[in-house]
Amino acid sequence: MNPTPFDGTVPFDVITMGRVGVDLYPLQSGVGLDEVETFRRFLGGSATNVAVAAARHGRRTAVITRTGADPFGRFVHRALTGYGVDDRFVTDVPGLPTPVTFCELFPPDDFPLYFYRHPKAPDLEIRAAELDRPAIGAARVLWTTMTGLCAEPSRTATLTALAERRRADVTVIDLDHRPMFWESRDEARRWAGEALAHATVAVGNTTECEVAVGEADPIRAARALLDRGIGLAVVKRGPDGVLAVRADGTTVESPPVPVEVVNGLGAGDAFGGALCHGLLSGWDLPRVIAFANAAGAIVASRLSCADAMPDGAEVEALLATVEVA
Repeated sequence: MNPTPFDGTVPFDVITMGRVGVDLYPLQSGVGLDEVETFRRFLGGSATNVAVAAARHGRRTAVITRTGADPFGRFVHRALTGYGVDDRFVTDVPGLPTPVTFCELFPPDDFPLYFYRHPKAPDLEIRAAELDRPAIGAARVLWTTMTGLCAEPSRTATLTALAERRRADVTVIDLDHRPMFWESRDEARRWAGEALAHATVAVGNTTECEVAVGEADPIRAARALLDRGIGLAVVKRGPDGVLAVRADGTTVESPPVPVEVVNGLGAGDAFGGALCHGLLSGWDLPRVIAFANAAGAIVASRLSCADAMPDGAEVEALLATVEVA
């Protein structure tokens, strides 16, 4: 499939770049995969989930990624278009299978992931020469992730896409760190530094911030990210909520939204898509972070990731109950 080039008329609200795959999630909770009897299939992959989440809020979105030339690859295209995400930048890589990911469910806070991305994931075969640079430059948001930096040629492609933005708002690096994709933390930190030099927004939990800038304390991590030239640092603190700090000193601490957790794996991606929506809407920072927090909470209360992404009305309804309480 050959992508249709950007024609310069209507830019995308959000372009994400990175992982895609098929999630096979258990329908039994509290047991290991060796005991699970039934699974459900869902669209997955962090960057892909963020694109779906943003589309659910009415944003014109696209994802840059790669699949295998296989039935699961066909499923990815069908699922993306079904969610309203433009798939023109999704092409296949012959000889590599579309990745499959399994998880185990041990609520409220233990959800081991098992990635099957061998011999290599197609989404790590994105090449700089294949990028639609005008579309990337014109998009109102570019969302990239650390996974795209873990191997070539995806690393060069990701840095090329970031550089194309010339640090235009909103250019995001999701510090999403999966240790199994990296030789060492030092290697991950090196390439995180390269990405941060081009980004205006950084998002990560305290562990991911420690990998990227050597600071796990939320305040110090945010300051370290801002010292790299970031305009907005968002540090997710788990049960302590979210800290967001702008370069001008504006600081927001948003508490978590209480829900009964079913699967916490998609919450961060729901947060990301809602964050993009809030920033594009021009809301003040407290509203942006509260909205993103609530979106993440909704998905944490559901089994799937992409399938579970809420629309704006669902998020506002949850926020209303929290405010009333």
